[in-house]
Amino acid sequence: MATSPSDRSVDPIDGGFGIYVHWPFCVSKCPYCDFNSHVRESIDQEGWRRALVRDLEHALDSITVSTDQKLTSVFFGGGTPSLMEPDLVAGVLGALKDRSLLGDDTEVTLEANPSSADAERFEGYSESGVNRLSVGVQALDDGALRFLGRRHDVTEALGAVETAREVFDRVSFDLIYARQGQTPTAWREELKRVLALKPTHVSLYQLTIERGTRFHEAHARGDLVLPDEDDAAEMYEDTVSQCGEVGLQAYEVSNFAFPGEECRHNLIYWRSGDWLGVGPGAHGRMGMGENRVALRQWRSPEKWRDAVEDSGSGLEAVEALNESDRAAEALMMGMRLTEGVSAKRFERIVGTSLWDGINSDRLDELVAGGFLERTTKGIRATARGRNVLNTLVTALLI
Repeated sequence: MATSPSDRSVDPIDGGFGIYVHWPFCVSKCPYCDFNSHVRESIDQEGWRRALVRDLEHALDSITVSTDQKLTSVFFGGGTPSLMEPDLVAGVLGALKDRSLLGDDTEVTLEANPSSADAERFEGYSESGVNRLSVGVQALDDGALRFLGRRHDVTEALGAVETAREVFDRVSFDLIYARQGQTPTAWREELKRVLALKPTHVSLYQLTIERGTRFHEAHARGDLVLPDEDDAAEMYEDTVSQCGEVGLQAYEVSNFAFPGEECRHNLIYWRSGDWLGVGPGAHGRMGMGENRVALRQWRSPEKWRDAVEDSGSGLEAVEALNESDRAAEALMMGMRLTEGVSAKRFERIVGTSLWDGINSDRLDELVAGGFLERTTKGIRATARGRNVLNTLVTALLI
């Protein structure tokens, strides 16, 4: 059984330091997905291992990492990372071990499809150093899975969750709701089945229509109709309520966990921590105040790999973030968390006081309207406010 990180907390003031590794390949493209994922007939696993390790090493050489820097997390995302051979994962983690960055308390997550073929690799991932698995269940209804373009069925999904729990101490799984034809009553019943599995962490996302996807085209034609706003809001309220009844705290808009089981890697994003992105299309953020930069890798897998072979790095651009960019990111990401935006963390990242960086009159109005709350540490959105986060952030920054 994989070893769990001994210290699962992340200091909201520190933010944390993580590494995101992007695997860009999938067996097929889901109709709702706008992620950087690609279908290829064959994949050179050894060649991709060398490229990812080389890009990682170049990235680490390009930043200042102190000898006592604590690596909070490593996250293998995609695409479908469970298409990677365990040796490839071991190679990437080995490069971090060689630099004494990977500790016993580092959270190492890998996203996995719940097909039987992928599940056969779970033991190998554990032996490679992965200690947390995120399983893409997506629905507990075979018709819904077909609608979502998934290649597994409910039986396979439940089997994968069971197998994952036999191998890993920490297992999360995710589902998509507010699907076409789904009613609040139907979602309540499906969610009961989800919670009956006794998850310690679960991600529950409302289906959104993203540009460039097949669902976007179908929605534009009128062939795909999602539940209306009232039904979607009712489903969200039911989600928060039912999860809370079994002890799963809504620590972020779409993420629920028992205390201590929160995804440490995603907390880095939401708390405006530092992270390096490795692999095609991966993004990163490093530094504080005027020194904070956004890093972006080449999106095309072939172009990215050619760049790594030519120069050792797949980095396309490094962009300095101005004060307004830093403030907008810190607010938008922090507001997703139930804990809200830390004033101390905001000042570190943005370079100005939270209270000087937002519109105080608008803040008073939003507090009075029940959308925001002042806390001893900063500000946070209420349950009502989390339904209109974009509007809140725009209002505060005007």
